[in-house]
Amino acid sequence: MNSNRCFTNAIAVAALSVAGAGATAAESLTVVSWGGSYARACVEGYHKAFTAETGIEIKLEDYNGGLAEVRAQVEAGAVNWDVVDVELADGVRGCDEGLFKVFDPATLPPGADGSSAEDDYYPGAITECGANTLYYSTVYAYNAEKIPGEKPTTMEDFFDLERFPGRRGMRRSPVVNLEFALLGDGVPADEVYALLDTEAGIERAFAKLDTIKDEVVWWEAGAQPPQMLADGEVTMSTAYNGRIFNAQVLEKQPFVIVWDGQVLDTGFIAILEGAPNAEAAQRFVEFAARPSSMAGVARYISYSPTRHSAEPLITTHAETGVEMGPHMPNSPENAKRALQNDWQWWSDNRDDMNERFAAWLAR
Repeated sequence: MNSNRCFTNAIAVAALSVAGAGATAAESLTVVSWGGSYARACVEGYHKAFTAETGIEIKLEDYNGGLAEVRAQVEAGAVNWDVVDVELADGVRGCDEGLFKVFDPATLPPGADGSSAEDDYYPGAITECGANTLYYSTVYAYNAEKIPGEKPTTMEDFFDLERFPGRRGMRRSPVVNLEFALLGDGVPADEVYALLDTEAGIERAFAKLDTIKDEVVWWEAGAQPPQMLADGEVTMSTAYNGRIFNAQVLEKQPFVIVWDGQVLDTGFIAILEGAPNAEAAQRFVEFAARPSSMAGVARYISYSPTRHSAEPLITTHAETGVEMGPHMPNSPENAKRALQNDWQWWSDNRDDMNERFAAWLAR
C-alpha cells in the first residue's frame, strides 16, 4: 500500500511539472486498481506516459475487486471514483446494471501495425462497456525450498494433503476456487462449467474444498500469496501469475508456478456512471487501449495483451532482461490444460455463489 502511495506521489509531482497537451496541471482523475506489483506495472508501463502527454494527474487507489463499492457510489449519487479496473464478469454485470458508462468502440486507437481496432483485438475482447486490456491467470505456486523431494505438478496435487502436507493459501472468494475444486477432483476442463450448472456439480465442488478447508489460509489482496509463500505460512497458494513472476525475477524467490489447471481470465477499465472527471477518464481509457500501453504493462509483469499488434512490442522484462514470452499465461506451453473463465456463468451466478461460499466458510 505504501509503495502505491509513493508511485501516486511521483505521478502527482510529474503532473505538476509537465505542460500537458490540452490539460492544466490541476486536472486529475481517480483510478482504482489492484495494488501491489500490478499497480506498479501500470504506473511504469503507461500511467507516467499518460500524465506526461496530457498533464492529467492520476490518483491511484486500491481495491480487491467486486461491485459493492461501485454500486454504493452510483446508487447514492456520490461518485468519487472515475475509472476502475474490473474482472470481466463484474464488468459485464456492472454494465448491465447501469453502473458503468456505455462504451463506444469507435474511440479505440488503431493497431501498432495500422490495423483497425476490431481486427487487432482478440475475438470477444471488446464489450459494451469497455475493451479488455490484458490476459492474466490464477494459478497455484509453491516455494521449492519448502517442499523436499517430489514436487507438485497437477491441480490434483494441490488438494492432496497426504502426499504434500502443509497449509494452502486461497482467495476468499468462490471465483476460481470452485473451478479448481472440480479440476482437482478429476473433472476435465471442458466439462467444469457444465457441471457447475447443476446442483450436484456445485455440491461436488464444495465437498472437494471441504477436504482441505481446515488447512486453508484465506487471502484477499493479490500481494499476499507471495508473502505467505516467502514466510513459509503456506506450502502452496493460489495466486495471480504475474505476482508470482515478479517475486521470481525481482526478489529472486524460489517459487514455482504450476500451470496445470490455470484459470485464464481478462478484464477491462470501466468508467463509472456519474464519474466526476468523465472527460479525463475517457482520455485515460483510450490511452490504456493503445498497443504501446498494453505492451508497457507486459514488460513489467507477465500479463499478456489483448491486441495482436502489442505482442511484438514486449520482448523482455524492462528491468531484468528476462524473456517474457515463456512466462505469459496464454503461451502454448502454459495453456495446455488451461480453463478459460466463463464470465457469463459468473455474471449470472455470482451473488448466489457468494452467499453459498460465505455460509460454507461460516460452518
